[in-house]
Amino acid sequence: MSRMPTVKDVAEHAGVSVGTVSRVLAGEAAVKPSLREKVNAAIAALGYRPNVTARALRTSRTDVVGLIVPDITNPFFAQLAASVELAARNHRHSLMLASSHDDRDAEQDHVLAFLDRAVRGIIAVASSDNPDLRLKSPVPIVSLDRRFGNFPLVSTNHEQGAALVAEHLFGLGHRRIAYIAGPSDTEAGRARREGFVRRIRQLDGGVTLEVVPGRFDYESGEKIARELLSRPPQERPTAIAGASDQLAIGTLRAARDLNVNVPRDLSVTGFDDISLANLVVPRLTTIRQPTDLLASRAVEMLFSQSSEMSDDMIDGALVKRGSSGPVPPAGSGSGT
Repeated sequence: MSRMPTVKDVAEHAGVSVGTVSRVLAGEAAVKPSLREKVNAAIAALGYRPNVTARALRTSRTDVVGLIVPDITNPFFAQLAASVELAARNHRHSLMLASSHDDRDAEQDHVLAFLDRAVRGIIAVASSDNPDLRLKSPVPIVSLDRRFGNFPLVSTNHEQGAALVAEHLFGLGHRRIAYIAGPSDTEAGRARREGFVRRIRQLDGGVTLEVVPGRFDYESGEKIARELLSRPPQERPTAIAGASDQLAIGTLRAARDLNVNVPRDLSVTGFDDISLANLVVPRLTTIRQPTDLLASRAVEMLFSQSSEMSDDMIDGALVKRGSSGPVPPAGSGSGT
């Protein structure tokens, strides 16, 4: 056809109502799969492209989901953003991404900017706890991984995952263990620490546990691990658990610089399972966060018709790789 195809053309080609085409374009999950397939086939055959501007004027909404992360240079948040983009695309929506650079004020500025652009909904990974935030929004807001204000949270069960690491190291015979914690002003940092410490205490096997506060970054892990591993061999930990993969990879760097062999003299574990965890030497034992599942649940929550949304916690999985091994024999020291 010489003119641009319309929604009515798509409906006639697919043999469905205009309302059905509109619901498919809006990404509504209630549409029958058979009807959705007919509509998508008609869209492809006709080369139909929705008029986003006209729809926004008509509905006060665009086919866009807003995502705010604390730091897009953090590999985990980059992976999470890619997963959210895919999940949004499955609902025929695009993703608008913003990084708060760990700044609360910037987070709220991004929210207001998204609202000005009439997004369909907002997914926010908070930089830090802000329970006093009482933000009124005409569109749904969902917290992802870290709670944003008082909005419902989709997250890995951080306590459960950290407990798996504790059991793993204890089962390998480690009794001098250091835990490098994430920031205490994040729900994830506190939950991982509490889960690890609680499980070690429950195992009650004469463990000497040292908890050191840190941040979720490489530099923090390297600095803290260097201090821990500079002690005499009989005083340093035989295992270091990082509250994130970045902390653990920083620990691997410090161990290499100090000629501490991993895993012969020291076991190292992380949390997140970023892509780099399977590339470092040795490959990192860690907790896998199911980013695709987390993202799809968060996007589905945005599109849910329910007015009451509750938290959704998803268990993590222990991935055993080469950075963890049995406790070194008594009397063994460092070396290559």
